[in-house]
Amino acid sequence: MFEVHPDNNGLRLAGRLDAAAAPLAEPHFEALCAAAEVDMAELEYISSAGLGVLLKAHKRLSAQGAGLRLVQVSPHIAEILHFSGFDMLFEVVPAGDSA
Repeated sequence: MFEVHPDNNGLRLAGRLDAAAAPLAEPHFEALCAAAEVDMAELEYISSAGLGVLLKAHKRLSAQGAGLRLVQVSPHIAEILHFSGFDMLFEVVPAGDSA
């Protein structure tokens, strides 16, 4: 199961952002029009399809001089971001870090 909740600073994700959930997440990311935070505290899994949603939003926002900040990232999700090189594209704030 996957849930996405818009909030004042961006989006809060929960569950599994996989190929089945990516089409549900994409409109929420498309609605972002300025720099935003993506709270991943409750995200359990992200697949290549989910990474694609992040990348598409990153490219669009970067063209506008903005971007995404990934916050409350669990060690498991951080490892996926690292191995895919996404930690070089996004600011990644680990879970429990107050930065």
